[in-house]
Amino acid sequence: MFEWILSNKEWVFSGIGVFALTAISYFMKKKHSVKQSQKSGHNSTNIQSADGITININSVENDDTN
Repeated sequence: MFEWILSNKEWVFSGIGVFALTAISYFMKKKHSVKQSQKSGHNSTNIQSADGITININSVENDDTN
């Protein structure tokens, strides 16, 4: 790969080469991106995350010991 770039350096670093490398890298990045969508109804709470979520259900509002 490195030898090919050296032998074609004029084409690679000209306008069309930069465009082609940029287009290839854009489509490679787009292919591996994370896609998330979410639908909700009335009176609902929606939480969306790319990582883990911790939900504490022992809040003061839900405490039945009072």
